[in-house]
Amino acid sequence: MVTGYCVKCKEKGVELTAPEIHQTQKGGFMAKGKHAKCGTTVCAMMSKENAEKAVADGAKKAY
Repeated sequence: MVTGYCVKCKEKGVELTAPEIHQTQKGGFMAKGKHAKCGTTVCAMMSKENAEKAVADGAKKAY
Protein backbone atom coordinates (compact mmCIF):
# COMPACT_ATOMS: atom_id res chain seq x y z
CA MET A 1 0.00 0.00 0.00
CA VAL A 2 1.46 3.32 -1.10
CA THR A 3 0.01 6.56 0.25
CA GLY A 4 0.48 10.17 -0.78
CA TYR A 5 -1.02 13.67 -0.64
CA CYS A 6 -3.68 14.81 -3.09
CA VAL A 7 -3.05 18.44 -4.04
CA LYS A 8 -6.47 18.90 -5.66
CA CYS A 9 -8.70 17.91 -2.73
CA LYS A 10 -6.02 18.45 -0.02
CA GLU A 11 -6.47 14.97 1.47
CA LYS A 12 -3.55 13.34 3.32
CA GLY A 13 -2.82 9.62 3.37
CA VAL A 14 -4.51 8.88 0.03
CA GLU A 15 -4.00 5.30 -1.15
CA LEU A 16 -2.75 5.30 -4.75
CA THR A 17 -4.67 3.27 -7.33
CA ALA A 18 -2.33 1.22 -9.58
CA PRO A 19 0.92 2.76 -8.24
CA GLU A 20 4.04 2.83 -10.42
CA ILE A 21 7.49 3.29 -8.88
CA HIS A 22 9.73 5.68 -10.85
CA GLN A 23 13.34 6.73 -10.33
CA THR A 24 14.15 10.44 -10.54
CA GLN A 25 17.13 11.85 -12.46
CA LYS A 26 18.99 12.44 -9.21
CA GLY A 27 18.53 8.83 -8.09
CA GLY A 28 15.55 9.21 -5.74
CA PHE A 29 12.36 7.19 -5.94
CA MET A 30 8.72 8.20 -6.24
CA ALA A 31 5.38 6.50 -6.61
CA LYS A 32 2.78 7.79 -9.08
CA GLY A 33 -0.82 6.70 -9.11
CA LYS A 34 -4.42 7.91 -9.28
CA HIS A 35 -6.63 9.13 -6.44
CA ALA A 36 -9.78 7.01 -6.53
CA LYS A 37 -12.09 9.83 -5.34
CA CYS A 38 -11.13 12.72 -7.65
CA GLY A 39 -9.01 11.03 -10.37
CA THR A 40 -5.98 13.28 -9.93
CA THR A 41 -2.45 11.91 -10.34
CA VAL A 42 -0.81 11.67 -6.92
CA CYS A 43 2.96 11.45 -6.39
CA ALA A 44 4.80 10.38 -3.25
CA MET A 45 8.57 10.62 -2.72
CA MET A 46 10.15 7.62 -0.99
CA SER A 47 13.42 5.99 -0.07
CA LYS A 48 15.00 3.11 -1.98
CA GLU A 49 13.98 0.66 0.77
CA ASN A 50 10.34 1.77 0.66
CA ALA A 51 10.35 1.63 -3.16
CA GLU A 52 11.65 -1.93 -3.15
CA LYS A 53 9.08 -2.88 -0.51
CA ALA A 54 6.27 -1.36 -2.62
CA VAL A 55 7.43 -3.31 -5.69
CA ALA A 56 7.47 -6.50 -3.60
CA ASP A 57 3.91 -5.70 -2.43
CA GLY A 58 2.64 -5.47 -6.01
CA ALA A 59 3.41 -1.95 -7.31
CA LYS A 60 4.58 -1.76 -10.94
CA LYS A 61 8.29 -1.06 -11.43
CA ALA A 62 8.65 1.63 -14.11
CA TYR A 63 12.43 2.17 -14.22
